[in-house]
Amino acid sequence: MTDDDRRADLPPGTEPGVLADRLKERIYATITMIAVAVGLSFSDVGSLGAIATVLTTALGLWLAAFVADQQAHRTVHRHFATGQELRRMLYVSSPLLSCAAGPAVLIALAALDVLTLNTALMVAAGVGVVSLFLWGCLGGLRMGGGVLAAVVAGLVDAAIGVAVALVKASAGH
Repeated sequence: MTDDDRRADLPPGTEPGVLADRLKERIYATITMIAVAVGLSFSDVGSLGAIATVLTTALGLWLAAFVADQQAHRTVHRHFATGQELRRMLYVSSPLLSCAAGPAVLIALAALDVLTLNTALMVAAGVGVVSLFLWGCLGGLRMGGGVLAAVVAGLVDAAIGVAVALVKASAGH
C-alpha cells in the first residue's frame, strides 16, 4: 500500500496530522460530554441549566484549547498564529464546540416534553460511548488488523467512555 493509497480517503489538501489532531479533539470532547451528561443526570438542574452547562462546557473546552495552542505557538515560533496557522488552530479545535450539538438537541427535546431530561442525558452519554466504539473500530480497520481487531479496538475505546461515566456516576453520589 502506497502513501497515496492511504491518503485516498482524505479531503484534498488536508494533511493527515491535521486530521489526527482534529480527531483527537473530537474524542476528547466526546469523553468530556459523556462525563457532563452523566453528571447532570444526577443533579436537580432543569433543561435550561443543562443546556447552559453543556454549552458553557464546550465553550470552555474550546477557549482553553485555543489559548493553549496560541500560547504554545507563540512560545515556539515567537509570534502569534495568524493566517493559515490560525485557520489550522480553529479547524482543529472546532470539534470542541460541535460536541455540544447532540446533547443540546436532546436536552431541547426534553424541554419540549418529548422525553425526560434524565433520558435525554443518558441517551447523550450513550451516543458518546457508541461514537467512541465506532471511532475505535474505524481506527482498527485503517490499521489493517481486520474486523476482529477493529471490534476489539472499538470495545476498548467504548470501555474508556463507560469508565468515565462510571467515575462520574460514583462521584455524583
